[in-house]
Amino acid sequence: MADSSSFADPLQGPLSTIYPAAFPYLNPLDRFRIAIAEELSIITGADRNLIFDSLDRSTSLNKGDLLLAVPRLRVKNSLPIELTHEVVAKSKPQRPKASLLSFMFNPKELPSALLPTILQLRDDYGFNTKHGLRDPADAEAGKKTVIIEFSSPNIAKKFHAGHLRSTIIGGFLSNLYEKSGYIVVRTNYLGDWGRQYGLLACGWKRYGDEVAFAQDPIGHLFDIYVKISADFEPEEEAFKAAGKRGEDTSLLESRGILGEAKAYFKQMEDGDELALELWRRFRELSIKRYQETYARLNIHFDVYSGESQVKKETMEKAEDILKHRHVIELTEGAWAVDFKKYGTKGLDVAIIRNRQWHVQLPSAGHRRGSAERRGGTHLNRLFKILSLMGDPYNTLAKKMKHVSYGKVNGMSTRKGTVKFLDDILADVGDFMHDIMRRNEQKYSLVDNPTRTAEILGISAIMVQDMSGKRINNYDFDLDRMTSFEGDTGPYLQYAHARLCSIFRKVDFTVDEMLKSDFSLLSQSPHAIGLLRVMAQFPDLVNHALKTLEPTTILTYLFKLTHKLSSSYDHLRVVEPTEGPAMSLARASLYYGARQVLRNGMVLLGITPIDR
Repeated sequence: MADSSSFADPLQGPLSTIYPAAFPYLNPLDRFRIAIAEELSIITGADRNLIFDSLDRSTSLNKGDLLLAVPRLRVKNSLPIELTHEVVAKSKPQRPKASLLSFMFNPKELPSALLPTILQLRDDYGFNTKHGLRDPADAEAGKKTVIIEFSSPNIAKKFHAGHLRSTIIGGFLSNLYEKSGYIVVRTNYLGDWGRQYGLLACGWKRYGDEVAFAQDPIGHLFDIYVKISADFEPEEEAFKAAGKRGEDTSLLESRGILGEAKAYFKQMEDGDELALELWRRFRELSIKRYQETYARLNIHFDVYSGESQVKKETMEKAEDILKHRHVIELTEGAWAVDFKKYGTKGLDVAIIRNRQWHVQLPSAGHRRGSAERRGGTHLNRLFKILSLMGDPYNTLAKKMKHVSYGKVNGMSTRKGTVKFLDDILADVGDFMHDIMRRNEQKYSLVDNPTRTAEILGISAIMVQDMSGKRINNYDFDLDRMTSFEGDTGPYLQYAHARLCSIFRKVDFTVDEMLKSDFSLLSQSPHAIGLLRVMAQFPDLVNHALKTLEPTTILTYLFKLTHKLSSSYDHLRVVEPTEGPAMSLARASLYYGARQVLRNGMVLLGITPIDR
């Protein structure tokens, strides 16, 4: 069994400098890692930091709490059986094998090693802000900055399923990096420029309504765009047909809706103030409405950028560099990059400027490729092009990362196909409200049932989205996601609310709980089992920072709730037969469990509810 009592205070003395990767005051597992490393370094002669780094968190507590793969110690001839017996005798690992040692925490030591840490750190438990420092040993060196671009809807168009996934995942990643000490810049790169805005301006002249626009800017612009697109469809078909026949299409392009739209967008490109004023109104009111919707998801953006921010001169400069370095070549009337020349598989040819001389340089912020199931071809092309442009662009490419994800299938409301994110949130919220009304007694106790139903609905959507690995596709299943049974958002909220209900029945302060006799918990297998799971949270957060997988945190939280569910009958807080001291100790246990659950939910972007 692993015991951390061999050092009283890991913050004092030489241990803090001996183990630079250890943060025992933040991560209780590191306390035990240090204790094991100290002991095994004496027994085996292996480097203590190597031992520390080799002690992995167990993914199955049946196998122990920490695992050590003996070959990683690089001890000559591995560990002879005699040495294994010596390790077993002194450190008491569980189920020793020739190549793997597993260690289980000493139940007498675990409660006092873990609970004070959680009770003192509270909202900060599980998070290590030193990850975001430029130099972990010198806070004065400052923090690292990460720019996360996500969501990125097109103004006046549908906020579709791909945008929803990007929004949820991007929100989680922003929280994860921020909790890890980074300066996070959340950027929303809007589709806010292009000839479609000329078309939209034409539609505004025909169908625009100031009252409807003020009430619902995005919805009204979308309706206008649908109507003007329908009006434009015959012209578009005629234009395509003429092109196929090889006819001159310049006359068709200069008249009708197409001609009007082109002329209007040309005015925008030339900086005409009247044309830009209308475009700015569309953009600014749309952003304002998006901000209200994002706030419901606990998401905010530091920067609203977009295609309109990319200047023509910037694109021309990039094109000149590509030509100068012979990255692009003229092929069938179009400038293009042939990635096969550079030994890059799966990227084929990217057109930079087409026959009509329209610039098509991929933008550094554009996320269109993010919705692709597996590689994000668009962004992979961008990264390769940047690397071919030489420094500083090559250096920039090395710092960029595309976080890919799969698709959502079957996303629609009960009333039909989805138009906007608000439709999805409202529909699922209404569904949850209907379920809540079925229990009149509990419904009457909820302070704001409409808001609670909305939070439950949002939780349902987010949990379903994060239940599997990012790259996996999933089916949007309203009935399954809103169930209180199984691993769903509503069940996660129920687990948190149940913990909150305990503290409506007992009135212990944190200071009182810190003075608990934690040793009283050591005799209960249910208490120790729960504590062993709670101790893993900081390691799980560190792991998620490497994988960028929200399901890492979500799966852990459900593991915690399952442990809680099986403990309530055995660990009563209100008037336990064992007396008030046990009541206080168990209250500290449940308080710590609630804190861990809450911290994980907030990290995922979910608002915990109290009842």
